[in-house]
Amino acid sequence: MTAFYTILLLLASNIFMTLAWYGHLKLQNMDIIHHSTPLIFVILLSWGIAFFEYCLQVPANRIGFEGNGGPFTLMQLKVIQEVITLVVFVAFSVIAFHMPLRWNHLVACVLLIGAVYFVFGFK
Repeated sequence: MTAFYTILLLLASNIFMTLAWYGHLKLQNMDIIHHSTPLIFVILLSWGIAFFEYCLQVPANRIGFEGNGGPFTLMQLKVIQEVITLVVFVAFSVIAFHMPLRWNHLVACVLLIGAVYFVFGFK
């Protein structure tokens, strides 16, 4: 169950991270934030969203890390996080920005699956 909670926290954390990093671009695209909005405002908005990312990311790593009784090595945690980050980003870019998925994106996903195999497959 610890693995499930770790992955769920990482998923939620990466949703907040993606919104913090790229959400302001969508808000600008929707004309909610204007191009002339001061950068410091956008940075503070992103930091406010990123706070929730950290509130989820740190517990996920603590719960999931084998040194704390979790099921994952440090390397496995990082690879899981990177895969989740890219999956969330792809979903965000397709849904929010209507960006098409191309063959090279699919190849990258296959390579990431290979990375997961190599990180989990050999001890």
